[in-house]
Amino acid sequence: MRSEQEVNRAIERYGDTVRRLCMIHLKNHADTEDIFQTVFLKYLLSTVSFETQEHEKAWLIRVTINACKDLLKSFFRSRTVSLDTLLDQPAAMAPEHREVLEAVLALPQKYRDVVYLHYYEDYTAPEIGRILGKNVNTIYTLLTRAKKLLRETLGGDDDEG
Repeated sequence: MRSEQEVNRAIERYGDTVRRLCMIHLKNHADTEDIFQTVFLKYLLSTVSFETQEHEKAWLIRVTINACKDLLKSFFRSRTVSLDTLLDQPAAMAPEHREVLEAVLALPQKYRDVVYLHYYEDYTAPEIGRILGKNVNTIYTLLTRAKKLLRETLGGDDDEG
């Protein structure tokens, strides 16, 4: 079991990442907070010895994604608020950011994970492959397809970038 100081340090360092990942998967603040607590409780109880901060962050990302998937498979999840309800709520978000968020959230799950890890967490394709347990070429393919879908949705040009 980890000390309170270790857990508090991890929450400070990785809390935003865990919350954003949860929102991408769950699209719901209440579920996000539940999974956030679950992830850091697992961290507290874990005996895993991390080699580096990146190893620790990757472990937390993997635990977060797995916890989100478990919740999405549960019976409880079928009784939650839809994304449309969440997006209809007033938000202090610029319209262009809202449009991008909606487009990313509309992507199939397999694309959402790689887009988030690549563009929001600045992981490379090989790093994402290790985190998600997928071949690096699969990650490149998923990123390429996700970019194409986003370009089609958002009306971007055909330039890479």
